[in-house]
Amino acid sequence: MPDLAPHPVFSLHDADPQPGLVLDRAGTVLQANPSALKLAGDCGLDNSQTLLPINTTSLIQACLQQNRAIEDVESRIPGHTLVWTLIPDSKQGLVLLRGRDATREMQVRDEAIQSSRLYRLITENTTDLISRHAPDGRFIDATPASWRLLGYWPEELRDRTLEEVFPDDRISERLAETRNRLRDDGYATMTLEIRHRDGSHRWFEIASRAIRETYTGAVVEVVSVSRDITARVESEENNRRLADELARAARLATLGELASSIAHEMNQPLATIVNFASASQRYLKSAENSPEALERVDDGLGKIIHHANRASEVIKRLRAFLSKGRKRTAPVALNDVISEVARLCHWEADKAGIRLRERLSPTSPIVTADPVLLEQVLINLIRNGIEATLDAREAPEAASDTPATITLASSINSQGEPLIEVTDEGSGLDEQAIRQMFQPFYTSKPQGLGIGLSMSRSIIEGFGGFLDAYPAETGGLTLTCRFPASAARPANPPTETHPDD
Repeated sequence: MPDLAPHPVFSLHDADPQPGLVLDRAGTVLQANPSALKLAGDCGLDNSQTLLPINTTSLIQACLQQNRAIEDVESRIPGHTLVWTLIPDSKQGLVLLRGRDATREMQVRDEAIQSSRLYRLITENTTDLISRHAPDGRFIDATPASWRLLGYWPEELRDRTLEEVFPDDRISERLAETRNRLRDDGYATMTLEIRHRDGSHRWFEIASRAIRETYTGAVVEVVSVSRDITARVESEENNRRLADELARAARLATLGELASSIAHEMNQPLATIVNFASASQRYLKSAENSPEALERVDDGLGKIIHHANRASEVIKRLRAFLSKGRKRTAPVALNDVISEVARLCHWEADKAGIRLRERLSPTSPIVTADPVLLEQVLINLIRNGIEATLDAREAPEAASDTPATITLASSINSQGEPLIEVTDEGSGLDEQAIRQMFQPFYTSKPQGLGIGLSMSRSIIEGFGGFLDAYPAETGGLTLTCRFPASAARPANPPTETHPDD
């Protein structure tokens, strides 16, 4: 080891794993141990200067003049960060530099500083409320977004319960459910309508995660992110109102187009009632001379009641069809809906010379839907099928004595999804036309508005399903309503019926 000092006061040990240097008053390296030489590249004392802090000369002067050690002086070389302690020997004008390789330590510190800056940047500028809670829900801390979202500054929230901040009749019940999910799953979300401190009402979507104790797994803290979704909820509500209005307009349009069918269906029971009333009146006049005439009157009155009830049911069904109220979902048996709609559309189909054939599933699929809106969809699909079939039959090359048929089918596919299929015998459509047919205001009819199929698809999607079209073996189209998988109940064997049967 080089030794240029005649009477060195410092002793550098070859076995020391940390770098050590002896410098004179001018900052010249006089001694270096093997660890220092290795870091310098084993190129001798001259190269060991590269290990020193850039202000080494000033530090040496201060160390010797004040006769005190200077600690934690940092220097960086490629791949390493060194921390030095300067120890003076004022009599000989020498300074011992004892180093420590703090590369990993500084890396961790730098990462912690960077992470802390990033955390501060996020928490101070995020529009969502990030909060910490005790297991009982009390606020431990919150980000500044609490002022905008709740009307409380973070320091005002500390130690407050959620019931105080989110006053609601069901808040305790909702929070109990959330705590149970956090305990069992470690994660929970909930949507709440809350009241801001200024009295305004807002909708919040809150996602929470449990922090558990390492050994017992007990929940010791909860971290939540709360987002104001008021604008989204209001937009969805407006869209629902608009959809209801459009649906009612479509029902009115459909009702107008079905007017002749409705008049026929109402006329039949009313005409029957008049006939039985007239006959009963005649029998009453002869009751004195013919006692058995009273039995005929009784029979006639019973039939009048029966047909009057039938007319009443028609009116009730039409009133429900035109109802403007909110959608009311309930379990609906698809077989029953198909049969009901086939009966409603029978007169229009019969007038066009088209048979409506039902092919019902042996297991009547059950879906959750609004029965009135579902009926409207099927009426739209049947009427489209009738028009497409009539257009195809009017072509000269399509003359046929065989009655045209529209098939209404229910089934359950291999994924357990209930289906309704309406298949016509029209001319069909190419792939591009099938893609366009569900777009709003697209129509191939001169007098059409182009909202029927678009509205029908929106209604089915509102039930969690989908409406699509495919080329049929008949040459026409099959319009398929697919619903989410649900339970099915036993029913009668598959049937093929005509409303006249």
